[in-house]
Amino acid sequence: MAVDTKAVAKEISKENQPANQVVEILQRQVANGMVLYSNYKHYHWQTFGPHFRDLHKLFDEFAHEVLETVDEFAERLRMIGQDPVSGLRNMEAKASVQTAGREASMREMIEEADANLMIVIKEMRNGAHAADEQDDPGTNDLFSATVRIHEKHEWFLRQILKKQDGLR
Repeated sequence: MAVDTKAVAKEISKENQPANQVVEILQRQVANGMVLYSNYKHYHWQTFGPHFRDLHKLFDEFAHEVLETVDEFAERLRMIGQDPVSGLRNMEAKASVQTAGREASMREMIEEADANLMIVIKEMRNGAHAADEQDDPGTNDLFSATVRIHEKHEWFLRQILKKQDGLR
């Protein structure tokens, strides 16, 4: 029995229009990932104080890990027939996380990073749910795998903030 590949392709991609909720969340996560990457590098460069070495390395590690996720989201968008958001201004406009502030204490930088991660975690969980509702297991899997990275980062930051051991 011959398979009508055009009919199957149309059927499995019918929901992948630009205004589709899953596509929108994927686009936002490309943008969020780039903003988080930029923020982590900013924090990495601006780290100071008694925890300098540990935080300097931690933010660089976070930057590296989040940058790898951006490509996964962008490639998923291409797989389902859309173009990923690009350009710094477009990404910043599409992102739901805030760009790092200037002149912040270490505690403020960590709090800012933690608040951004809470937004990303919530959006990725919503994205996994939306992808599941649209019978899109590939996107659901991507959100499920990637949210764990951000949950780990948020856990680390939350633990640092709990200690109250000299971060100002």
